Amino acid sequence: MEMQEIFNTVQDIFRDNFDDDELVITRETSSDDIEDWDSLEQINLLTAMEKAFGLKFKLEDVRGLKNVGELLDLIARLKG
Repeated sequence: MEMQEIFNTVQDIFRDNFDDDELVITRETSSDDIEDWDSLEQINLLTAMEKAFGLKFKLEDVRGLKNVGELLDLIARLKG
């Protein structure tokens, strides 16, 4: 799976979860950039991504993620 494909899917998940069709994320986007991105929303995002990509995140893999870019890299690595 190409990185652009992963990014597009993640963008759609963010728009759906935050109910904002205009939301634009970048690799640098973090929870500080989106007002409603709290710990519960983090779980919702990760669950939606697990379902969309057919994978399962480990707590140690997601615990230290700083931004969307690191999340994209993790998905790409797991999809390998």
